[in-house]
Amino acid sequence: MEAGGSDSDGREFKNAQEMWREQIGDEGEADKKTQWYRDGVAYWEGVEASVDGVLGGYGQVNDADIKGSEAFLNTLLHERFDGAGRNQHLVALDCGSGVGRITKNLLIRYFNEVDLLEPVSHFLDAARESLSQEYVASNMHKATNFYCVPLQEFTPDAGRYDVIWIQWCIGHLTDDDFVSFFKRAKVGLKPGGFFVLKENIARNGFVLDNEDRSITRSELYFKDLFRQCGLHLYKIKDQKGLPEELFAVKMYALTTDVPKKVYKTRSKAQTNRPGIIK
Repeated sequence: MEAGGSDSDGREFKNAQEMWREQIGDEGEADKKTQWYRDGVAYWEGVEASVDGVLGGYGQVNDADIKGSEAFLNTLLHERFDGAGRNQHLVALDCGSGVGRITKNLLIRYFNEVDLLEPVSHFLDAARESLSQEYVASNMHKATNFYCVPLQEFTPDAGRYDVIWIQWCIGHLTDDDFVSFFKRAKVGLKPGGFFVLKENIARNGFVLDNEDRSITRSELYFKDLFRQCGLHLYKIKDQKGLPEELFAVKMYALTTDVPKKVYKTRSKAQTNRPGIIK
């Protein structure tokens, strides 16, 4: 990634390579990369296990976020499974699940089983309690597995998932671990399965958050990483209805097969801003 970027303190970087070299060192400096991940988890360990906490104090965006995600998911399920999804046993993985906000409000209504993946233990405990209370009587739709494992260390069971949903967490991965995660996760998809990545988007290059150890990438940055992962863009959609002070948010549907057509909506140009839904 050759475009320049900046950090949350206003420091400029010539390119992503310069930034990563400073943050995690050159190849082989495992201790420095380990510290990057420890610092990120430590930040979230100090955050309240609530919707407002996991949304960085912007709990009011939950409704708009879920509404946008549901419309996107509905279209994808219809197109990818030709309407047959209702007669299938559908399974999803919620990556960076936090307190189970997306599983509870969206995924568990469409999937028979949802597995949750979250490295912050008190978030996962809150999710388990919330979901067990609400869905204890349901045998058709349930949260099945709760994995307290970070993305960079997780490998899914082969062929388990119809959809792997990754939202507001991929910024914690370094570029090499981003590619490594998706290459491993591809094995976890069923035939016809797909990824949904929903993330903050920088207008140009990237923005490094020094507080929670995460990076907000531009669309070009993401597309370069998708190519390295061997993934194909099936559909792109902008999230609407979020506060103006926040980064733009996009939804990407990614497949392992080459799509016949990529659907895209236009997004309004926005400057890089420090306000981030994390």
